[in-house]
Amino acid sequence: MDSLFISSLLEDLKNPDETVRDEATRKIWRIWFQQKGARGLEMIERSQKLIDSGKITQAEAVLTELINDQPDFAEAWNRRAFLYYTNSEYRKSLADCQMVVKINPVHFGALHGMGLCFAAMGEYVEAIRAFHRALEIQPYSQVNQKLILECTLRLN
Repeated sequence: MDSLFISSLLEDLKNPDETVRDEATRKIWRIWFQQKGARGLEMIERSQKLIDSGKITQAEAVLTELINDQPDFAEAWNRRAFLYYTNSEYRKSLADCQMVVKINPVHFGALHGMGLCFAAMGEYVEAIRAFHRALEIQPYSQVNQKLILECTLRLN
């Protein structure tokens, strides 16, 4: 990855112009998905097709194989975290999100995912912390702002 280009895109996420932010977000996701080339992307796409057809166990196996082959592929971990989250396996999802952030500290999607997992487990202080970390990268994210408010209300 061209770190200068990524840095520029990350700065664009803080731009007041929504069009600039949306374009930067789209480009960042594309870079993350394509980080490991055609094979990595093909396996992620295959796992998504399996998820879409309800074959969750097979999708998990594909993603786990990809993680085992390329343990530094953050998006493989992130996709498996999403799979676990959608199946209410919040601890597993959280562990995978934490791995994503370890590999890629600016992965706003995984930080958001961590917040969702903590919130689902009733750990609202941790959820707020994760959503704030995501907001440091994407300060205009209304969904994270809204979730911080919702979690804050649940603290009382």
